[in-house]
Amino acid sequence: EVQLVESGGGLVQPGGSLRLSCAASGFAFATSDMSWVRQAPGKGLEWVSSIRAGGYYTSSTGSVAGRFTISRDNSKNTLYLQLVSLKIEDTAMYYCAKGYGPQTISAPRGQGTQVTVSP
Repeated sequence: EVQLVESGGGLVQPGGSLRLSCAASGFAFATSDMSWVRQAPGKGLEWVSSIRAGGYYTSSTGSVAGRFTISRDNSKNTLYLQLVSLKIEDTAMYYCAKGYGPQTISAPRGQGTQVTVSP
């Protein structure tokens, strides 16, 4: 059974930083592409960033490019998302999911971790 547990969210001021983590179990994490998706209040799911299984190739949506960095530690079965220069519009519930690319908004995901950016 695929299990994904996100953590690391919180309340931060604009311009601040956070590091999200996703602990994965129940599947072959090291050979699985992974992604982060988010859902802002009152809006639909939005793909944020993806990383290939080997960790060498990544892609991100334009609104977070240069500010968010996806990474992984296959020895720890853990996915990360480093968020810097946060903006109010980054406020959302953040989820990790298996797969690569925007279609991962339909993939199974964990319970999420809340990121709130507020002055």
